[in-house]
Amino acid sequence: MKISVAIPDSSLVDEPTQLGKSMKISLIARACAIFRVETIHIYHESSGNESDRAMLRTILKYLETPQYLRRGLFKKIAELKFAGSLSPLKIPHHLYTSDTEKIKIDDIREGVVIFANGRKHIDVGVKKLIPYSGEEEIGKRVTVKFKTGYPDFSVSKISEDEVKEYWGYDVKESANLRTLLSRWNFNVILTSKKGRTIHKAQKYFSEISNTSVLLVFGSPERGLHEILGKSINEIPHSQILNFFPEQATETVRLEEAILGTLAILNILTRN
Repeated sequence: MKISVAIPDSSLVDEPTQLGKSMKISLIARACAIFRVETIHIYHESSGNESDRAMLRTILKYLETPQYLRRGLFKKIAELKFAGSLSPLKIPHHLYTSDTEKIKIDDIREGVVIFANGRKHIDVGVKKLIPYSGEEEIGKRVTVKFKTGYPDFSVSKISEDEVKEYWGYDVKESANLRTLLSRWNFNVILTSKKGRTIHKAQKYFSEISNTSVLLVFGSPERGLHEILGKSINEIPHSQILNFFPEQATETVRLEEAILGTLAILNILTRN
């Protein structure tokens, strides 16, 4: 199953401090990385604001970026004030060696295109820059494979389809949830305590186990029924499901809902 999630730009309204907002985003990023989420969609919701939207976008992208590329891709900005306090993802493309002699042919890395000594090079976190002949602009992040190893490195760009390991998530933005759903042509799971309990949807989980699914969450202040209104029942290929039946708490926080739902979905869709 290929999973994407959709969260509102109002996801942080229940956190009064920047540190609290930052830590919440870190938990969301960790949950998505653990369960191999491909894309995190941020949609605009009425109680959202540009400041929180920018923080969501920036920190999610920052945490997904390999540490050795962050200095070149991110400036010192207010949204990253507490970046040093956030939990690292440690996904496959973050785990690397800076020892040039240990790099092998066919190793895959993320790099950033830079200009040095009169030509393009790519920085992949080793002690030397590698000449690069691709068409990407300076400052562009690129996935590359080593064609030759130590000491005379050469690399070539590869597509995401050529990477067999989990290679992180993308972050995309939508004007609103209706716009996102209108452009999504695959299965949709709308999470809600008003939905059908997962115990009654076993057949559905078997049917979607090999498909692409968008997992949609509401905001801390408004659920999906309030956000979408009557149109919630008119979304093609969708199911409204309750992953936390008989919950004892008044609410399930967004970061808890994402982690719990992804964990349950991971089990229910295993063949």
